[in-house]
Amino acid sequence: MKRAGIAVLLIALLFIVFTERAVANDSITTDERVIINGKNSETRSTNPTDDVKTITPISDSFNKLTDYPNGYSVNYPNHMHLDVHLSPVHNLIFDETTQIEIYYDNLNNSLANVWSYIYYSNGFLNNTTDHFKENESLFNHNGYVIHTAKWNRNKLEKIENDKNYYLSAEIIKNNKEVYSLFFKSSEPLKDEICLEMIKSFRIIERKGQVYMDKLPEDDSIKSWNEETQTFYNNYFIDATKLTWGIFDNFAPDYLDYFKKTEDRLDFKFDFLVRYHNLPSEQNLEVLKSGLEKAYKDERYVQLTLQTSRQNDQEGNMVYDILNGEYDAYFKEYAEMLKAFEHPVLFRLNNEMNGDWCLYSSYYTSKDPMIYKELYRYIYRTFEENEVDNVIWIWNPHDKSFPDFRWNDPLAYYPGDSFVDVIGMTGYNTGNYYPGEVWRGFQEIYDELYMEYDKTFNKPFMITEFGSNSVGGNKEEWVMEMFENISKYERIKAAIWWNGCDYDTQGRAARIYRLDDNPALINIFRKNFQEFK
Repeated sequence: MKRAGIAVLLIALLFIVFTERAVANDSITTDERVIINGKNSETRSTNPTDDVKTITPISDSFNKLTDYPNGYSVNYPNHMHLDVHLSPVHNLIFDETTQIEIYYDNLNNSLANVWSYIYYSNGFLNNTTDHFKENESLFNHNGYVIHTAKWNRNKLEKIENDKNYYLSAEIIKNNKEVYSLFFKSSEPLKDEICLEMIKSFRIIERKGQVYMDKLPEDDSIKSWNEETQTFYNNYFIDATKLTWGIFDNFAPDYLDYFKKTEDRLDFKFDFLVRYHNLPSEQNLEVLKSGLEKAYKDERYVQLTLQTSRQNDQEGNMVYDILNGEYDAYFKEYAEMLKAFEHPVLFRLNNEMNGDWCLYSSYYTSKDPMIYKELYRYIYRTFEENEVDNVIWIWNPHDKSFPDFRWNDPLAYYPGDSFVDVIGMTGYNTGNYYPGEVWRGFQEIYDELYMEYDKTFNKPFMITEFGSNSVGGNKEEWVMEMFENISKYERIKAAIWWNGCDYDTQGRAARIYRLDDNPALINIFRKNFQEFK
C-alpha cells in the first residue's frame, strides 16, 4: 500500500509539473507575435483548426512570418507591416512604396499544373505596348525550383503612388502546388533585396485552416436624391419579396416588341438590362433615351458599362483610362446620368475575374489593384459631378478563370464605401463545350450564397443568370430554381438572361431563353404569379 501511495504521489507531482510546463509554454514569453484567426493573441492556440501565424524577430533588420495553414515561412524587412485580413487569398506585407503579396495555389482539383500556372499567369507580357519585361529566370535553391519574372509599365496618372515595378517569384512544391511572391513598388525593385526574401522562403507542414472575418462595414451615408434613397430602401433593404428583371435584346429601346414576351409569361419585369461597351459609337443621348423609356414604363435599368479594348499594338484601354485619356468622356457620362435624375443600377466591368473580360487583371500585370483603381476613379468622377441617382453594383463571376489565387474575386473588391449591392452571377452553361458540365441551381447558388453571406455586409442581387437547354432537363432546372430561390434571404432581385451564346460557326451553344418551348413558358408563367 505504501508503494502504491508513493506511485500515486509521483504521478500527481509529474502531472502538476507537466501542467505547469504546458501553461508556461502556452504563454508568449519572447518578442514573438502570434496571430490567431486574424487577431493578435496573448497565448498560443490549442485548437488544431485555428489559423495561426507567427512573427518572429530574427535579426536587427528582419522578421520571420510563419503561416501554418498555408504552410510556409519567409523573412521580410521588419519595418514593413503585415495584413492578413484576406488570408484565404493572400498575405500582404507592405510599406509606403512597396507591397508583397504571398499566394498559395493548390491545383489538385484543376486541369492546370504549376507550369501552366506560371506561363498562363504571365500571358499579359505578350502586350509589349504596355508591359516591359526586364528579365526572367529559372533556378534551384534549397531544394526548390524557382521561377522569376521582372517587368514594369508606365506610371498611371490617376493612381496615387502607382506601384508600376513588378517582380513575381513562383516557388514550386510539386507539380500541383506552388507558392508565389508578388512584389510591386512605386520605385525600381532591387534584385538583391527581393532575392534575399525569395531565398529565405521555406515550405513547412500545413496545420489548421485559413480564416477570414466578414469585410469591414462602411457606415457612411450616401448622398442620393430622395427618390433613389427610397428606391434603394424599397427594393434592397425593406423588400420581403424577390424582384425580377430580364435581359432581352429589344429592351429597353423597343419595349412594344419586348412586351410580347411578357404577354406570353403574364408578368411584367421591374428591372431591365442595358449593356454599353467602351469604346463605343453609341451616343450618350441614345443611352439616356433608353433609361427614360424604361422609367416611363415604370421600370428601372441595370446599366452595365464594360471597358473592352485590348490590342497588342495599341495596348489595353484600362491603362488609357487611368492615364486620363477618357476624362472628358466620363465627365459627360456622369452628367448624362445626373440629368436623368431617376434611380439607375450601375454595374461597371462585371465578371472581372474571367479572362474573357479585357479589364481582368489577366491582361493588366495580373494585378487586381488596377481594376480597383479604375472602379474607384469612375466612382469619384461621378461624385465630383454630383451624380446622386446611381446605385453601384460590384459583380464577379461565380467561377474564376483562371482559378488562381491572384484572380480571386476578393482581390478585386474596391471596398464597402464604393459598393451598394453585391452582384452574383452563376450560369448553368450546360455541356455544349468540352469541360463544361450541367449544374443545378442549388449546386451553383448554395455555395456562392454561403460564401458571400459570411464575407459581405451589403444586399445581394443575381445580376444575370440562366440555364442552357443543352445537356439536361431545363424544365426541371427552372422548377428547382423557383422552389429554392426565395430561401436566400439577402438576395433581393434576380435577372434572367434571355438570350443565346453562339459558337464560331454561328450555332446556338448556350440557349438561355425562357420562352424556347411551351412547357418552359408555362412553368415561368405559373411561378411568376407569386412575385406579382
